[in-house]
Amino acid sequence: MSKIPALLTIVGLTLALTACGTSDTPEATDAAAATDAAYSECTAPGDVSDGVDVTGDFGVVPTVEFADPLEPAETQRSVAIEGTGSTEASAGSLVETSLSVYNGTTGEVVQETTYPTAGTGETITVGETFLPGLVRAVNCSVEGDRVVTVSTADDAFGTDGATDIGIAAGDSVVFVIDVISVTNLADRADGEDQPLVDGLPTVELADDGTPTISIPDADAPTELQIATLKLGDGAVVADGDTVSVEYTGVIWGSGETFDSSWTTAGPVTFVTSQVVPGFGTALVGQTVGSQVLAVLPPAEGYGEAGNEGAGIAGTDTLVFVVDIVATDATPAA
Repeated sequence: MSKIPALLTIVGLTLALTACGTSDTPEATDAAAATDAAYSECTAPGDVSDGVDVTGDFGVVPTVEFADPLEPAETQRSVAIEGTGSTEASAGSLVETSLSVYNGTTGEVVQETTYPTAGTGETITVGETFLPGLVRAVNCSVEGDRVVTVSTADDAFGTDGATDIGIAAGDSVVFVIDVISVTNLADRADGEDQPLVDGLPTVELADDGTPTISIPDADAPTELQIATLKLGDGAVVADGDTVSVEYTGVIWGSGETFDSSWTTAGPVTFVTSQVVPGFGTALVGQTVGSQVLAVLPPAEGYGEAGNEGAGIAGTDTLVFVVDIVATDATPAA
């Protein structure tokens, strides 16, 4: 997709999806392995996270003070305000937040989302493969929590840093997060099977829902093709919505898989208008619980430039199978 939905990145700390190897924004290192650990158990508090002084009411920009530099041996997470929600975030949960972010080495503010929490925030899926420190922060949270997390560099921007947002290589990062809501997502599309469409790839599902895509022995279509494989009865995806999906993408010519959320850590979340044209078009108008097959000719994908980092040439037609597990209006910036 001009952005493959595999890795979350931060652009001024607004969550967005990035293309493999084509974005100017930094990507985390060793993300998948670190994220697996990030939600397998709750991140414990420690002297470093407990030592961050956070004051102010939930839903209001906090006042945060700490003696920099913070150098935790491992990521630590403390709860400054305990919420009363009954649903605890775990693998696959969708967590809506307001958050403030600080460079843990210099003490500088990196970014604050808009407050109060009503009607705005950043949505984080527990299980994303980018910024494990952010996943650790929201994992195990409930609605109403204010969480203080001091992330090691390894769980944030690693040895590359993120100089465009004021984080140097090796800097720790502090997240102060107000948890607005926690929603547990379905782990796959659960809609009613629909008739197959002649001439399009076929799909077989493993017991856990992972799709295997078989390409027909034929030339790739020259126009965008969209077929609903399962029809869900949930909310309709609107243009510009923030959606959470499981997906697999293969190349028509070779049948090779170039990306799949099923091999990482659960559903990914992105805005329909921030992906390549054909991918967004395939989702808008669909319903939660649906599984969608989309065949994207180059003009609907990466165009003539292709995506070298993902092994996609400028002439490659792409095939996606997407399970839509949640959608919501994207908060105003």
